[in-house]
Amino acid sequence: MRAILTAAAMRAAEQQVVAGGVGVETLMERAGASLAYAAMRFAGPMDALVLCGAGNNGGDGYVAARHLKRMGLSVRLAALAEPATPAAIWARGEWRGVAEPFLEASPAPLLIDCLFGTGLKHGLEEAVSAKLSALATAAQLTIACDLPSGAESDSGGVFSPIPKVDLTVSFGALKPSQRLMPAMTFMGRVVLADIGVAADPSWHEIGRPELLPLDPAGHKYSRGLVHALAGTMPGAIALSASAAARSGAGYVRVSTSRFIEGLPRSVVQTDTATLNDRRIRCLLVGPGMGDLPQLLTLALTSHAPKVLDADAIGHVGEPARLQGQDAIITPHKGEFVRLFGDLPGSKPERALEAARRSGAIVVYKGADTLVAAPDGRLGFAPPAPAWLASAGTGDVLAGMIAALRARGMPAFEAACAGVWLHGRAAEAAGPGMIADDLLHAIPSLL
Repeated sequence: MRAILTAAAMRAAEQQVVAGGVGVETLMERAGASLAYAAMRFAGPMDALVLCGAGNNGGDGYVAARHLKRMGLSVRLAALAEPATPAAIWARGEWRGVAEPFLEASPAPLLIDCLFGTGLKHGLEEAVSAKLSALATAAQLTIACDLPSGAESDSGGVFSPIPKVDLTVSFGALKPSQRLMPAMTFMGRVVLADIGVAADPSWHEIGRPELLPLDPAGHKYSRGLVHALAGTMPGAIALSASAAARSGAGYVRVSTSRFIEGLPRSVVQTDTATLNDRRIRCLLVGPGMGDLPQLLTLALTSHAPKVLDADAIGHVGEPARLQGQDAIITPHKGEFVRLFGDLPGSKPERALEAARRSGAIVVYKGADTLVAAPDGRLGFAPPAPAWLASAGTGDVLAGMIAALRARGMPAFEAACAGVWLHGRAAEAAGPGMIADDLLHAIPSLL
């Protein structure tokens, strides 16, 4: 689980280290050395051009250039401006080579972008943006220091066009935009360098989950009963119920008045089960529900933890209706706006506000899926394959989360684990997959 810090939180974490007696120059030395090491590991001994801005991001570049030169690489350095911070001035003094004017620099096979970092608040000047693009286009590989120049640190926004980056080296903690759209699409591979800064993990990248072990003396009810409510589109609930069964629930049951084709024989179809059954460990409602708000009303009378997806979210009405329901909701953007309105702020801020208003765990789906808890915890999904965006995959995710919740995982952890497994199942299924293929990939992942 890798911590994620906003620009302000990162500055505060660094200041805490400095207050403890570690100099800013020491942190810069660690960052620059880590950047050089990562570049050497990733690119090998290629001729390099390091681009340095005036701030501490540029200071990291001076340090990296010095270390790469010591490693035996042919290194050139181009400066956009003279260093403007004490640490960057120190780093420039330690670089014994020439600093070419940025706008006059010629390309190199390896380009290392240290122009702007987490402090960028506006777009790049047109001439600077055009020159950066030309140098990146001519390079074989491009590496970014903390963030590609032109990306905003916290929101996922892009101030200026960003050339393709092959590797981004983040220092101390990941930055929100490394896992938020659209900026995350420009980052390439993201690696994290430890520079000795302690990071609060309440915001974090969702990592490989620790699933609860199976009790050798367990039985189907102790492993968890998932009860699903069918609606007007049986195919969707069939995907969800199948996913719950494949994800380790001990017993999956579907309330339905008509036989649903395609369900595994292990999934029980019934029109007599009661939602007051104390053995239910998670209730699943929404996939394929259609315009049947009475199903949601029925579900909200149950004592059981709940996963609400799709049409159920649209019928909630007021977020406060979910308070005290021990619910996990899984909206995509349209469903999110219908329930919570057009909330202000970045996607992380909107997700956390939605969790606070509803008291629910909010899985805010998309290419940059977030899992938000009312207590302020926020999980950022690692990148998942683009081919995951197809019909029915959200139904599968809802069933996976319901099974993990029924197996005894706390709600936030179950949602995060489901999101991680969902993305990895898509990787295993491969391009051209459909939602049904995810079902077959789940057991091997478990």
